[in-house]
Amino acid sequence: MSFKRLPSCDPRTVARDIPGVLDILFPRLTGGLVNSLNATMFAFPDISPVPDEMIDKSRLQKAMMFELSMARAESELRDGAVASWDECLAVASKRQRRHFDARIPEKLESDDILVADHAACNLVAMLKSIQAQHPSTILEHAPLIPGLGWVASGNGDFAIGSTLIEVKHIERNFGAADFRQVLMYWLLRYAQTIENDTVIWSDVLLLNPRRNAALLVNYNNLIRSASALSNPIELVELLRSVVGQDLDRR
Repeated sequence: MSFKRLPSCDPRTVARDIPGVLDILFPRLTGGLVNSLNATMFAFPDISPVPDEMIDKSRLQKAMMFELSMARAESELRDGAVASWDECLAVASKRQRRHFDARIPEKLESDDILVADHAACNLVAMLKSIQAQHPSTILEHAPLIPGLGWVASGNGDFAIGSTLIEVKHIERNFGAADFRQVLMYWLLRYAQTIENDTVIWSDVLLLNPRRNAALLVNYNNLIRSASALSNPIELVELLRSVVGQDLDRR
């Protein structure tokens, strides 16, 4: 079972842990804009949220629990047959070890498996529904996020055609940190596009299998609303001035 989404350092580090970098680029990404974006969230039919009482029964850290569900869903989507829970635990543990506060379980309890399986089934159903709307387009796993300067290259979750798909197993609505992350992904991709005509994403689809919530956002509209009307080239040049000039071509 092969999983590529294992960067030791990726753009999420900048977008989440050092939000000041993107505050310079997107000064209008405030609570008002975030609330207006979330007002357009939608749900998928025939998918039930993961009950909070089910989640509370598991002793796993939430991040570990839903990393486990990601590994399970990825195996089914890629291979057509789900990996064993031991294999999924090995993949999830490897990913979570990059976080200093991660607690890695020795084994999974039945309550852990119930939650992870529910979330994994939800994600698979969501992605299959999306793919059914684009039958001639392949679902891309772990799309490359190019590096720039001291920002390392990394990987997103999924992409289909010109739409980036990011998965968030959160109990709240999508927040400013989530939008910072996908905006950073777009900027890094656009910076590479200038160099070698890489396909640029036109939309981003945020999925929350935990709550059965989704949000489709047009990148041009998001950038225009969040950036004080700067154009993409101006934003890339500003990003280069902040993080350095050399494009990481890995």
